Amino acid sequence: MTRRQLIRHAGWFGGAVVLTVAGGEVMSHIAGPRGTTAEAAAETSGALRFVQVSDSHIGFHGPANLDVAGSFTEAIGQVNALGFRPDFVMHSGDLTHLSTAAQFDQVRQMMTGLQTDRVFTVPGEHDSIGDTGRAYRQIFGKGTLGDGWYSFDTHGVHFIALVNTLHLEKLGHLGTEQIDFVRKDLAGLSSDTPVVVFSHIPLFAMYPRWGWSTDDALKVIALLRRFSSVTCLNGHVHQLFTKTEGNITFHSATTTAYPLPKPGRAAAPTPQVVPARQLKAALGIRTVGYRQGDRELAVKDTRLA
Repeated sequence: MTRRQLIRHAGWFGGAVVLTVAGGEVMSHIAGPRGTTAEAAAETSGALRFVQVSDSHIGFHGPANLDVAGSFTEAIGQVNALGFRPDFVMHSGDLTHLSTAAQFDQVRQMMTGLQTDRVFTVPGEHDSIGDTGRAYRQIFGKGTLGDGWYSFDTHGVHFIALVNTLHLEKLGHLGTEQIDFVRKDLAGLSSDTPVVVFSHIPLFAMYPRWGWSTDDALKVIALLRRFSSVTCLNGHVHQLFTKTEGNITFHSATTTAYPLPKPGRAAAPTPQVVPARQLKAALGIRTVGYRQGDRELAVKDTRLA
């Protein structure tokens, strides 16, 4: 099995995948219970450690998960039980299912239970139903630019949070104004600065037939090519998937709500009903560790089960 095949295989079926980036080279590992690269990074003094959660769909009511608030609460508990305090938590979209004021307020209150210094978000398409994200930005858009995009730096890593869910027809869309923001945002950075990009819909063509791609993402990808290490983290597809293209590694996260089918294995990407005992195995959280100076980035996905 080649390294690329191993990454793809582990992305589909592995409960925990660790990728180490060193000198621009990506090495994959199947995470063990202890002693993984991710844990080594987490245990290193001064390391950056953050968490990605995604697609909580607060307000969803259906047989695929009869208690999405309960499973999101379990995910929050899992974050708080990591054994360390994450530097921040990123929710990568679809916080709510129908963008109602009550759902936004509920998920906001739930996330105040996260034991972290900061919580960031990007919107999903379910967070902008009927109002192009106005209600989302009123609660979660403070300090952002344009339709809600922003960037920040910590521990020597540059982070960019994009919005590709507001002006979509079939695929995600970034738009000229946001791409120009990325161009200016990256202009002053050294090429050896690690860059992490968050979005809800994948920036790569995971499965365009179901809208699992972003139609103008290549313009941003072109701006990221000069950097030695780029990691793109997205939600939307409710399943783990990893893809590496040159200096850029894309990681799709799982959900805390309900699974979606593998690409092409159903008529449409609709919520999948699985036996109750299997549901938690499809849900989970992601931890990421980075040790400044060594250019190491480790991604570990953990199931709720």
